[in-house]
Amino acid sequence: MSSTDYAAEIRDLRHTLHEIEEVSDIEQLQAEIDQLEKEAAAPDLWDNPDEAQKVTSALSHKQAELGRITGMGARIDDFETLIELAEEEGEPELLEDADSELAKIKEKLSELEIMTLLNGEYDAREAVITIRAGAGGVDAADFAEMLLRMYLRYAERRGWKTKVTDTSYAEEAGLKSATFEVNEPYAFGTLSVEAGTHRLVRISPFDNQGRRQTSFAAVEVIPLIETTDHIEIPENELKIDVFRSSGPGGQSVNTTDSAVRMTHIPTGIVVSMQNEKSQIQNRAAALRVMQSRLLLLKQEQEAAEKKALAGDVKASWGDQMRSYVLHPYQMVKDLRTNHEVGNTGSVLDGDIDGFIDAGIRWRASQRNQDED
Repeated sequence: MSSTDYAAEIRDLRHTLHEIEEVSDIEQLQAEIDQLEKEAAAPDLWDNPDEAQKVTSALSHKQAELGRITGMGARIDDFETLIELAEEEGEPELLEDADSELAKIKEKLSELEIMTLLNGEYDAREAVITIRAGAGGVDAADFAEMLLRMYLRYAERRGWKTKVTDTSYAEEAGLKSATFEVNEPYAFGTLSVEAGTHRLVRISPFDNQGRRQTSFAAVEVIPLIETTDHIEIPENELKIDVFRSSGPGGQSVNTTDSAVRMTHIPTGIVVSMQNEKSQIQNRAAALRVMQSRLLLLKQEQEAAEKKALAGDVKASWGDQMRSYVLHPYQMVKDLRTNHEVGNTGSVLDGDIDGFIDAGIRWRASQRNQDED
């Protein structure tokens, strides 16, 4: 017989759901859905396919968000009915089902709580992620490719659309750098906690003496620019170079002189694009990522100014935010949140939800401390 105090558990579930409903502002969410439904019903919506895609995607996301919240209320009601039935009939099998359902409801409520923490200025945006090999030679390049696969698998597990826009291959193995988009609402808010320096410790497969090697890779996450952001870049501040795409070739890599390298002269920011079919498309894609990086740079500068005025001298993210240790033991550990997992293979195969959830909660606590 279960010793769980179900009455107390149900009270806690309803209290948590009520807090989520308050933060989510159900009335405002419904109003946004109503407005998007009107826009989606416009007869000329698909005259502009890009805009139509944004409207329908935003509508689908907000409908799903509302459905998850309202559906959870019904699920808690059903759970309470299950408890009443089990107690009336004295069937221990039903209580075993109840314990399983309770764990599932708590997990879903935790996911909803995480969504309420994605309230930063650009958190609702899609994301552009760049991975760069750091110190560690060929092992670092191989690590960069491992991270690329990890994030693409993570997105695939969640049904998120991704698009690799640039890859620069290292000479022996792996990648010097790679850039890809995650085309999903709140991708930036979710994945921005992955930004920072990642460290890999393992026996190097490239060392004929089988020595242990430590290598590093940097992950950059920026919000995808939108037309409403109005980030204007004067032509005289941009340097455009055209070159032939690199890599092993194949259908997904264009091997004509259509790749574009765009440099923002005042800041030195460089963006390369090579995976579109034409120079014009690569240039447009590069400009959009350049605008996104300048937008984030502006945000970081404003945040730095606020911290300077407040006298805040605490470090925020640090250079080494996560370690992936494959030898002499198996462990992936986040150095900010202390979240750790012993199954390194699963993590590198995209099972990083626990790290991301812990990172989002950690970031929220940091913001609260800054406000205090």
